[in-house]
Amino acid sequence: MTTTCVKRAFRYRFHPTDAQAAELSRTFGCVRKVYNLALAARTEAWARQERVNYNATSAMLTAWKRTEELAFLNEVSSVPLQQCLRHLQAAFTNFFGKRAKYPRFKSKKKSRKSAEYTTSGFRFRDGRLTLAKMAEPLDIVWSRPLPEGASPSTVTVSQDAAGRWFVSMLCDDPTVRPLPATDTAVGVDVGLDHLLTLSTGEKIANPRHERRDRARLTLAQRRLAKKANGNGANRAKARRKVAKIHARIADRRRDGLHKLTTRLVRENQTIVIEDLTVRNMVKNHTLARAISDASWSEFRSLLEYKAAWYGREVIAVDRFFPSSRLCSHCGTLQQKMPLSVRTWTCDSCGTTHDRDVNAARNLLAAGLAVTVCGAGVRPQRRTPGGQSATKQKTPRREP
Repeated sequence: MTTTCVKRAFRYRFHPTDAQAAELSRTFGCVRKVYNLALAARTEAWARQERVNYNATSAMLTAWKRTEELAFLNEVSSVPLQQCLRHLQAAFTNFFGKRAKYPRFKSKKKSRKSAEYTTSGFRFRDGRLTLAKMAEPLDIVWSRPLPEGASPSTVTVSQDAAGRWFVSMLCDDPTVRPLPATDTAVGVDVGLDHLLTLSTGEKIANPRHERRDRARLTLAQRRLAKKANGNGANRAKARRKVAKIHARIADRRRDGLHKLTTRLVRENQTIVIEDLTVRNMVKNHTLARAISDASWSEFRSLLEYKAAWYGREVIAVDRFFPSSRLCSHCGTLQQKMPLSVRTWTCDSCGTTHDRDVNAARNLLAAGLAVTVCGAGVRPQRRTPGGQSATKQKTPRREP
């Protein structure tokens, strides 16, 4: 039996020289320019009911380089320019497959600054990475080692809004392999008072990273708002201070979620979560900030790809499943239960439930039912006393 190595990206900070920073900034601008030109060309062709693919835009790039107006495209490596055309092709493929919206033009101020290099655009030898059009290797902060004998297949250089430089190297990681199978399963209910509540009764506190830095962020944003609009140096400094605070919050949040998801994947064979529509939930302006700070979508994303890496299973229960209102002891469904109710007693069996623990236990039971007998987890259309809301067998495809 052959095992396939997992492709894994290793991200590091680096500190470029002035010449390297200027070269990379020029490359970011050229990548953005080529992407926008190709998108405009494909949009115009689409209006004429013509199809333009990657090969056609690649030929356009060659023609653009020969013009006097766009001759500056020859000053940077051609590899990131070709890669941005491939990214545009992937964006259109996702659009036609109804997996994404129509591609948008890149903005100088709002879009992510990045450039991707394939093997022909960089040299990696003895732990030193040198990009095309550069004489010196990058000064990388090796916060963790690459897998032994790893050779990057692609390298992505980026700069965030706080001015920090990052390099991401995609490598085969032979150390990622399925963990030994266990018979442990857990239901996970996400919340705001507690970030996670497990079916075992354990509650994990919500660190509320944004609230901890809210006073500092508010002060920085007020100072930014007082700066005159434009490209002045003082406004750029104030904007960078705001970005650094946001970056600090995001880094701490991501670090905490990585630790939580890694622990859940290592300890459990099956993890059952709720399929929440966070995009719709943040439309509630009262809870939008708290929901965004909890980052439930990122939690699910991290959990799913780590489970795929290590041979675990993640089951998403339908968002309409009444996990909070259903008695996990006898199956009675309560008619109403406002968010303010944190503890309730079942009218049928008299069991007193903690709202979140009860929801996690119901999610676990529903997820195991899906695994064992393929039952769909749908909301109950009527609520006769004593009947379980998991009896409906209509299959449902997860989004």
